[in-house]
Amino acid sequence: MSNANPLALIVGAGSGLSASLARKCAAAGMRVALAARHVGKLDPLVTETHARAFACDAADILQVEALFDAIDPPELVVYNPSYRVRGPFLSLDPLEVHKTLMVTAYGGFLVAQAAVKRMLARGQGSLFFTGASASVKGYAESAPFAMGKFALRGMAQSLAREFGPKNIHVAHFVIDGGIRRPDGDPRAHARGDDGMLDPDAIAETYMAVYRQHRSAWSFEVDLRPWLEKF
Repeated sequence: MSNANPLALIVGAGSGLSASLARKCAAAGMRVALAARHVGKLDPLVTETHARAFACDAADILQVEALFDAIDPPELVVYNPSYRVRGPFLSLDPLEVHKTLMVTAYGGFLVAQAAVKRMLARGQGSLFFTGASASVKGYAESAPFAMGKFALRGMAQSLAREFGPKNIHVAHFVIDGGIRRPDGDPRAHARGDDGMLDPDAIAETYMAVYRQHRSAWSFEVDLRPWLEKF
């Protein structure tokens, strides 16, 4: 972790966890860059956090390279995009399955490769990946999401082993439960108090991991509501 006005890049930015992360980073004195396919939705967050927004499809190699060329080398990169298609296995649309893998896993590879190149040149950096329950267990009628999240987790493990000794902190977060949406969520009422994860609380954990001393780095952190079953 650097103390000199570092840059945090959040890929897959939106109104939920990514927004909470942007606010936490800005409050910590970090500069913030937000990347999303559609940046218009980020205008209020950009104003609030003084961030810069960049249009980027994380599964497009040229757009990812253009993103990293447009910003200073980041100290912290968070990969947050996700996409899923659900349904009985035999009725799944192969094109939708392909999109799930491209967004969830391949995009993570592209962003990680671009980030690590620049972090190695600086001699430090943190690279965080947002996982899910599906990162560690496959649910019925949710095979594509498990495929993508398993792949993302496996890549993160490989990166941690390869680049941890080079002073790059790679961490994977298993978000085991639904994240409360800021615009209201009918699931929250059904599940009761604390039945869903608070995005601000998740973001606090990301920042705590970012601040860890390298003698005691975490690779994987599981987060779930206290009511959630393992």
